Amino acid sequence: MNSFIALNEKFAHGITVKMQFMLLFSRQGKLRLQKWYVPLSDTQKKKISREVIQMVLARKPKMCSFLEWRDLKIVYKRYASLYFCCAVEDQENELITLEIIHRYVELLDKYFGSVCELDIIFNFEKAYYILDEFILGGEAQETSKKIVLKAIEQADMLQEEAEAPRSVLEEIGLT
Repeated sequence: MNSFIALNEKFAHGITVKMQFMLLFSRQGKLRLQKWYVPLSDTQKKKISREVIQMVLARKPKMCSFLEWRDLKIVYKRYASLYFCCAVEDQENELITLEIIHRYVELLDKYFGSVCELDIIFNFEKAYYILDEFILGGEAQETSKKIVLKAIEQADMLQEEAEAPRSVLEEIGLT
């Protein structure tokens, strides 16, 4: 437990990893969310996604959550019916990558109130927004859940204000 606390403290103090991509997919192999941090063609992305999903789904539940693939490490974790999967450079720390995955799941849980696959399907734009507030360019930018959730809450309030019905007089600034 002490090593986990030390790892969490390192993560909180800015030691992070450089991700190549993140995939969320179901037990049936349906891709639910994908974020690429390296430039690839759509054909390459589809091929890589299919290959990684098949490789992860073929593994038994008790097997290690890290595997080597090409010149990268694949780090994954299953939460309920969803797999969260990241590809990182070979020299990166797998445990910090797992912590990043877990932090993203915690953010989703806080926002959606126990996130499930349907939340990701029907609110994919929010799932992407939360990911973008947390990870930028493949690196964790903000490790504080409170700060990330506050930024998301503020964006939600701005969106609600923008979508609120307004009178013609309000539109032209006369009220």
